[in-house]
Amino acid sequence: MKTDLVRIGVMQGRLSPPRGGSIQSFPVDTWRKEFKLARQAGLDCIEWVYEKEAEEINPLTTDEGIAEIRLLVETSGVAVGSVCGDYYMKERLVTEAGTVQESVVEHLQWLLGRIRLLGGRCIVLPFVDASSLNSSLEIEGLVKVIETIISTAEHAGVELHLETDLRPDDLVSLLERVSHPLVRANYDTGNSAALGQDPVEELTLLGPWLGSVHVKDRVLGGGTVPLGAGATDFSTCFSLIRAADYCGPFILQAAREEGLSEVELAARNRFFVKDQLLSSVGTH
Repeated sequence: MKTDLVRIGVMQGRLSPPRGGSIQSFPVDTWRKEFKLARQAGLDCIEWVYEKEAEEINPLTTDEGIAEIRLLVETSGVAVGSVCGDYYMKERLVTEAGTVQESVVEHLQWLLGRIRLLGGRCIVLPFVDASSLNSSLEIEGLVKVIETIISTAEHAGVELHLETDLRPDDLVSLLERVSHPLVRANYDTGNSAALGQDPVEELTLLGPWLGSVHVKDRVLGGGTVPLGAGATDFSTCFSLIRAADYCGPFILQAAREEGLSEVELAARNRFFVKDQLLSSVGTH
């Protein structure tokens, strides 16, 4: 990985004032403006948020909306290569009893088609917090879901990136069972630190499966804090991500800070990632 070729992006909504007290949500009124703001911050891409609350007005749902997104990508130079499927935290693909929710699976198949029209390369599927995989029944259910949708993903050319709070060996076991090049792992630096995971163990195991990276910092067992203020060992994380030959973008998902505008914070966090990557050269 050459640091001058590294792409750094931001989670959609992080360049706009928070809406309804939510730490992350689709920016209903300002999603168009975020392309210009991302360019001002020196960012390369935006990870699109698709959530249940704003589904009816998310432009991904219409051909006209997708055409407008593609035009904004072209005029701003800021890409949209990934979609964060927060919708499936509220509308679970698999129930706590391990039952596959067929209507939700059909919705995901539909969304994969929309991402194909957008020209996106992946969807991040969150299995954390309210949608955590807490039992073998839920894991079995997820395997069934993937088996059902994989042909749709192949047709769309869209990767499925699993964001979980499973132990790394359990996640690797799941990925090995599925054993498909389109099914990969999302690594969230802050979430792993909050869980007390050892980044050496985790990234050594997940390296071959690494599909996408979210950059945040959290305190051990607690919430999101500014980059460098929490429990995340960024030096180790970035050196191991480099060693895994990861070539995808780093998506900023950091805490907001008083006294800094969203653009100022994004620019500062971009420099933080660049500096960490530079300092990690040769450490592993």
